[in-house]
Order: sequence, then C-alpha cells, then structure tokens
Amino acid sequence: MENRTIYALGYFDGVHLGHKALLDACREAAKDCQSGAVTFSGHPQRLVSGNAVPLINTDADRRQLLLGTVDTVVELPFTDKLMAMPWQDFLNMLTREHHAVGFVCGSDFRFGCKGEGTAALLQGYCQSRNLACRIVPQQILDGVRISSTHIRTLLSSGKIREANRFLGHSHILSGQVQTGKQLGRTIGFPTANLPYPDSLLKLPHGVYACRAQVGGKSCDAITNIGTRPTVSGAGITVEAHILDFSGDLYGQMMTLEFLDFIRPERKFDSLSDLQRQISEDLQYFA
Repeated sequence: MENRTIYALGYFDGVHLGHKALLDACREAAKDCQSGAVTFSGHPQRLVSGNAVPLINTDADRRQLLLGTVDTVVELPFTDKLMAMPWQDFLNMLTREHHAVGFVCGSDFRFGCKGEGTAALLQGYCQSRNLACRIVPQQILDGVRISSTHIRTLLSSGKIREANRFLGHSHILSGQVQTGKQLGRTIGFPTANLPYPDSLLKLPHGVYACRAQVGGKSCDAITNIGTRPTVSGAGITVEAHILDFSGDLYGQMMTLEFLDFIRPERKFDSLSDLQRQISEDLQYFA
C-alpha cells in the first residue's frame, strides 16, 4: 500500500510542547512508513459548542509547524457530517482513504460523535486490527499542564516569553505583506504590514520584539500591533520595522516570530515624539 502512514490525532493549535510529544512519538513509531498529523480546518468547538475559539495560529502556520516534525498533514473540513460521525467510522475513514496503519493520541483525547471515542477505545481498535498505537500522557512544565488554553491566556496577557516556553518555539504570524499608508517612511522607520485575521487571538496592543523571516533573510524587527492612535488610525494593524533590510517587500510572504513584549501602545503628542520612542524601542536589540 502506498503512503502507509501513522497519524497523530488532534487539532494542534499552537503546535506546543504537548503536541510535540505526540508528533515525536508518531515519528518514532513510523520506522518503515510515513509519519503524519490529522487536523481540521476550523476549530471543532465552533460547531460542537457554538463558541468561536480564538486561535493561536492560522491554518497555514499550523500546517508549517506540524511539517517541522512529521512528513505529511491531513486537514479535514470540520463539518456537521464529520461532527456526527461515530468514532469507529472516523478511524475507518482514515485507514481507508488516508492509508492509516497506526495512530497516536493524548491520554485525554476525545473524538467522534459526542466525543465518545477515547484513548482506551482507540487502543482497542488498533489491537483488534493489528495497527500501531501509542498513547501519550499529559505533558507538564513547571507544574502546569501544557495546553493551548493556557498558552492563549499567556498570549492575551502579553506574556510572550512565557508563552514561548510552553510552545517550545516562538509564537508566529505569517501573511502577505500589504501596502500601508507609508507614514513610517516619513519619520525614518518604514514598515512592512501584515493582515491580522479575525479568527486569531488578539495580542495586546503594543510594541513587540520580533524576528522577521522575509525575502530569504532573517532580521530583527520592532512590530507594533494596534490602532496607531498618534495618527488617528482605524482597525488593528501589524506593522513591522525590519532592521538592516532594504527593498520592496509588497506582496511577499513574511513570518514574524514574536520574542518579547516591549511596551503598550500609546498616543504621542507629535510624530517627533513617536520617532524618539521608536528609537528607544530599537535599543532592545542593541
């Protein structure tokens, strides 16, 4: 059978250290076949509970993070039909349509209609069909269970460095550089602007230390997220001033790796005051 694959199961928002334990176990089990992850487009809770969960990553960023460990990613649309699918049918579909020869999940993983599928039932399913199966215990860091929920709390509080410890990597945001109002150029700090998808968790408005991956280069960047009150801005913008970089970035893909929260956004009395503050912000990388 082509593309025989052992899959880690989950949504994997953030692809944090707990997820990494699943993905590593999956890769270790897949000695003579592919390793993979099964995830969903659209968080299951949106349909299951009617609540829109603010996401840590876009679908594209989650996929790239997953592919940093496993060979392939299956992204299933989370529809009413999939939500109502019995857990056995879900596993049968993966074995039949996606060549699954084994599964890995967390000890508290629930799946299938009404969440009736459990890690124990998955293990029994695999044993009866001679499929590989690994159940990974919950992962703990500093006495705290590693979870997407905890990381969302940290990020929404601006605790970037702490969130990154639980993620096991820098929090990221990727997108295509957009044309802005080019006000940064007028004060000597041109910016590359990214869209901020509505589905994502909103970081506190303020200035962040970042690494920008763009145009084949990795550069330090000072990034402002907010409404630009000094120039009467409207809507949330993501504006990155990239150090030691010159050139036209419009239309290129850029990834921002968030390293630290520097200060909250505030309104300045003049553009010259803003200019002086940005110069101070840049001292983070001095």
